[in-house]
Amino acid sequence: MTGKVAIIATLDTKGVEVAYLRDRLNQLGVETVVMDTGILGEPVGIIPDISHADLAEHGGITLHELQNSGSRGKAVERMRKFVSSKLWQLWSAGEISGGITVGGVGSVMGAAAIAQLPFGVPKIVVAPTASGRHEFGPYVLRADMMVVHSVVDILGLNEIATTMFGNVAAAMKGMLEHGSVLGSPDSSKKRVGVTMLGNTTKAVEALKARLEEHGFEPVVFHSSGIGGLAMEDLAEAGQLVGVIDYTTNEIGDHLTGGIHDAGPERLTRVGKLGLPQVVLPGCVDFSVFAAGSIPEKFSDRPVYDHNPEYTLMRASREDMLQIAKDFANRLNQGTGPVEVLLPTAGLSIPNIPEGVFWDPEADAQFRKAVQENLKAGIAVEEIELHINDPELGKIAADKFAALYKAKEAQS
Repeated sequence: MTGKVAIIATLDTKGVEVAYLRDRLNQLGVETVVMDTGILGEPVGIIPDISHADLAEHGGITLHELQNSGSRGKAVERMRKFVSSKLWQLWSAGEISGGITVGGVGSVMGAAAIAQLPFGVPKIVVAPTASGRHEFGPYVLRADMMVVHSVVDILGLNEIATTMFGNVAAAMKGMLEHGSVLGSPDSSKKRVGVTMLGNTTKAVEALKARLEEHGFEPVVFHSSGIGGLAMEDLAEAGQLVGVIDYTTNEIGDHLTGGIHDAGPERLTRVGKLGLPQVVLPGCVDFSVFAAGSIPEKFSDRPVYDHNPEYTLMRASREDMLQIAKDFANRLNQGTGPVEVLLPTAGLSIPNIPEGVFWDPEADAQFRKAVQENLKAGIAVEEIELHINDPELGKIAADKFAALYKAKEAQS
């Protein structure tokens, strides 16, 4: 990869440390572009290549206007947009080959900027709060981000800090020399996105093998609130020829506030692209919460300890009806060929006879509501198998192969 590495930080508080990182990269032969996202103060110990005034001007306002945005939060939000736009401009011009963001709030602003760089472009976040006690969402978003916990706060240079920064520089150098960027879509590979959780692993393993027999390249995504969105991102980027959305629990978590919430657009974007889809309601019967964090209002719900970190909570009958409507209405927005498969023997591992989530009446009402709300033209079939049955995975793969072949014949 050619081009310079962008270093993004608030230089009024992180200038000395960024200067060290810049110099270490330069010593390794890596050119840099330092961008200052500090809002109020002036750079300390470093002269940026792109100043905070430059970024404000890029956004169409003056630095004074930025500094007087009305609140700190609003100013930070504006700066985040400005630095993201500027970095994308540099990338589009071929001037950038990677990005590093350093700091606390500054690293979050920078993360938003470097996260938009294409898959495979080196991206590193360095932050003292990037640890197991904090939410990683603002640092990673949906990108292939390398996150480095700085261990020490980013305030001054000492042997611990310089060791850490030196390793960050070496990691960037290594990725630039030996890494690779995801290439342009290769139609010959026929990549198919597939969603999975631990509750659907056995079925998806069988699905994957059957897809390969049909000549497709399965790409499996963990439907953890980010995986489904990342799959849809790659579909929009032209990297997928279609999707088997086997595990669609992310729409249920959006209703209950579970940690696998993928937002209101999940399950709409692939259909709008016109790509063929086979869709199943895998794991829509539960939401995922961090252990010990289920809200009090749900205290009467059945739960299942998936592992020491996560607890699964059964969806109520009312929730199942709403999820069914959301499931159908989101698919109704699509323009491409869709087939929906509805297993009748359970939607998750604890959803079996004698299992803690077993509620066949609720699941039957779910299936009925899906069929009542799907628009005409979307094929739907009930299948007397459990969601995690390998045979169902094979059926889903066969259905997709038939959909894809029919679409190819039409075009």
